[in-house]
Amino acid sequence: MGHPVYFIGAGPGDPELLTKRADKILKTCPVVYVPPLFDITFAELLKNKETLVPFDFYFEELVQKVAGQARQVPVAFLVPGDLAFFSPFQPLVDQFGDQAVVVPGVGAVNAASALLKKTLDLPGVCNRTILASPRTLGEGPGAPTMQDLAAPGVSLIIYMNNMPLDELVTQLRQGYQQNVPIALAHRIGLPDEEILIGSLDDIVNKAHQRDYFSLNGPGKRPALTLVLVGESLAAITDGSWWNYRRDHIWKVDQNG
Repeated sequence: MGHPVYFIGAGPGDPELLTKRADKILKTCPVVYVPPLFDITFAELLKNKETLVPFDFYFEELVQKVAGQARQVPVAFLVPGDLAFFSPFQPLVDQFGDQAVVVPGVGAVNAASALLKKTLDLPGVCNRTILASPRTLGEGPGAPTMQDLAAPGVSLIIYMNNMPLDELVTQLRQGYQQNVPIALAHRIGLPDEEILIGSLDDIVNKAHQRDYFSLNGPGKRPALTLVLVGESLAAITDGSWWNYRRDHIWKVDQNG
């Protein structure tokens, strides 16, 4: 069967967010498949390893190559973002079956919420969180839109946006039916990371026509910009919910 093929959650690209387990496993792998930019940020951890870009291969070619390498040594993939959401690596995990080992990491949403210092699902503020991408909603009269997903009380996390910002904001404004906070988390975990915070009414002006989603560039790869929307981004909470939990959930029943 050969050596393991590891799929290591590398999050937004900051090597300091790599878990201890992932770091330990990565050190044992002489061959590592690395997405663009991660070869730069992970350069120190990739010294003296054979590195390849997984996107340079067709699927069948990649499977054959990895299978041959794994007969000799452990092989690792640095998985950008989060394998749990919108990851193209799932077919590889399925292909290698029991030989595949998935190592969780700090996902892009976790990194973005940490930079914002905000919990995205708050009692009394947000009653649900939705992760979506316009690229995967489909087309045609029955396909949902971002307007359909946006609503009061929803924290909306948008991956791989391929809509102009003004068009996206228009749909969100119609869905939320009010002016709510929005944040563009651009290239988080990379040296030039940026968080642009605003509201649906002013974010377009704040962006100054900057192409955060690489819609005008020659490449078709999704831009590394995560969009977060909803009331929870600006909510300031007191300790009432903490005290409720203290009395009704956390408190040890001395009588029973």
